[in-house]
Amino acid sequence: MPQIFTASADTRLRTGMLLIVLTFAVCLLFLGGFMDSTYGTMVGWVRDQPVPFSHAHHVGGLGIDCRYCHTTVEVSAQASLPPTHVCMTCHSQLWTGAPMLAPIRQSLADDKPIAWRRVARLPDYVYFNHSIHISRGVPCAACHGRVDRMPLMTRAEPFHMSFCLDCHRDPGPHLRPVDQVTRMDWTDWDNHPERHEAFGRQAMQHFHIEPAKLVNCSICHR
Repeated sequence: MPQIFTASADTRLRTGMLLIVLTFAVCLLFLGGFMDSTYGTMVGWVRDQPVPFSHAHHVGGLGIDCRYCHTTVEVSAQASLPPTHVCMTCHSQLWTGAPMLAPIRQSLADDKPIAWRRVARLPDYVYFNHSIHISRGVPCAACHGRVDRMPLMTRAEPFHMSFCLDCHRDPGPHLRPVDQVTRMDWTDWDNHPERHEAFGRQAMQHFHIEPAKLVNCSICHR
């Protein structure tokens, strides 16, 4: 009976299988690296905006509260992007002829909203309610970072599922006084958690927060 396979067939088969396994492993490593990279998470990246709005100037320098521009953050799932009339509350009197503010003035004249580009954006399959977090004492800086230090707004956190679950599994250390949620500097709390440990437990009891329920898939995926 003639030989069906050549003497090198077994070697070629083993080599081919090894290459397939290695290719699969490399793809997994690449995908994992991409998901954690700043390119994948967009952490630290600046998005072009119609107007180069500086949080460092308005929040850090002038002390404007987050809720002045994001008007629905306490009562709605959406924080809302600032409408033109909020900007013009000040800029109808200040820097009225500044070239960089021309899109604001044009927006008011045309009665068309400014097309701000969202920086902190979750996937469409994730439900997030700002008002619930604000009313329980989750500070803005916990997710958005120190915006008072950002000349141009960037994403501070990757917003991976693990980021949300880490907080939902143990909310206490992340809770702050509700009347101070827009405060940016929590250095004292972060550097001395033992001083404020009791506050977290009390807040969880007061708001009836149960971590076991917060890790249910339907909380965020509806």
